[in-house]
Amino acid sequence: MNLSKSIEAIAKKTITTESKAITKLLDFINDDFVKTVELIYNTRGRLIVTGIGKSAIIAQKIVATMNSTGTPSMFLHASEAIHGDLGMVQQDDILICISKSGNSPEIKVLVPIIQRFGNILIAMTGNRTSFLAKGAHYVLDTTVEEEACTLNLAPTSSTTAQLVMGDAVAVCLMELRNFKSEDFAKYHPGGALGKKLLLQVKDMLEHSLKPMVGPETSVKQAIFEISEKRLGVTAVVENDKVIGIITDGDIRRMLNERDSITGLTARDIMTKNPKTVKATDMVVDALNFLEDFSITQLVVLDNDQYKGILHLHDILKEGIV
Repeated sequence: MNLSKSIEAIAKKTITTESKAITKLLDFINDDFVKTVELIYNTRGRLIVTGIGKSAIIAQKIVATMNSTGTPSMFLHASEAIHGDLGMVQQDDILICISKSGNSPEIKVLVPIIQRFGNILIAMTGNRTSFLAKGAHYVLDTTVEEEACTLNLAPTSSTTAQLVMGDAVAVCLMELRNFKSEDFAKYHPGGALGKKLLLQVKDMLEHSLKPMVGPETSVKQAIFEISEKRLGVTAVVENDKVIGIITDGDIRRMLNERDSITGLTARDIMTKNPKTVKATDMVVDALNFLEDFSITQLVVLDNDQYKGILHLHDILKEGIV
C-alpha cells in the first residue's frame, strides 16, 4: 500500500472506531442520565464540571457549551480542587466529575471531599466499577470498546464519547428551558454569529445615503440621485409614501428602448410596488428575502415611512454570511 492510501485507511479507521463509540452511547441513555438532566434543570445552584488530564479539557468544553445555552456552569480542575479551588463550590451546586478510569489519584482524593460537602456528584466514566462510579450518586456511562489510537492508549474514542455525552445533557437542558435563538444571542453578541442573531435592518442604514426623488422628477435628476448616493437605486416618494423605485437596471432598460429621455419623469420608468423590509426586521431575514427574490436592494420602512435602502453588498461587508 502506498503512503497516501495508508494515510486514508488510518483516517477512515479512526473515524469508524470513534463513530462506533458514539453509537454505543445510545445504550447508556438510561434512568441515571434522565435523573442527571432533571437535577441540573431544577437546581438553584450551578453546574461544576471537573476532571484531570484530557478529561479536564473535555470538561472545559462542556462548561462552555452549558454557559452559552443557559445553564450556569464553572470548570474546576481536579488537581487544583484539592489545593484550594474547592472554595468555588457552593451548597446547591451539582458536580460532574469526568474520568475514563475513575481511579486516578486526584479523583480518589476529590470524591470523598465532595461527599463530605454534601453536593450531588455525577460520574462521567468508562468504568462503572471504579472508585468514582461507586462514590457518585449517578453515573453517565461513557464506556468505549477501544480507543482509535492504534496502541489503544491515547484518549480518542473515550474523550469523544465524553464530549458527545456532555452535548446530549446540554441539548436536553436547552429543550427543557425552551431556549430560543434570542436567548442564544444574549450570550453570543460578538462576531458573525452575534450579528446574525442581533443585527436589525435599522442598524445597517446609512442615513446620509437615503436616495429619494418625487414622481415628477426628471429622469436626468433621478440618474444624478442614484449616482450621488451610490446605492444603485433611488426610491420614488409621493406624500411621504414609497410608490416605486428606479434601479440601475431600470435606467439601462430605458436607454435600450428609447433614443431620448427628454420629458421623461421618474413615474414613467419606475418599478411599482417594490420589495420592502421593516426597520426592525433582522438583517439575516432580510438577506434571505433578497436571495429568495434574486435582488440586491430592499426599501426600508418604519411605520410605512421611508427610512432608506438596504443593499446586499452592505450585508456581505458586515460578515453576516
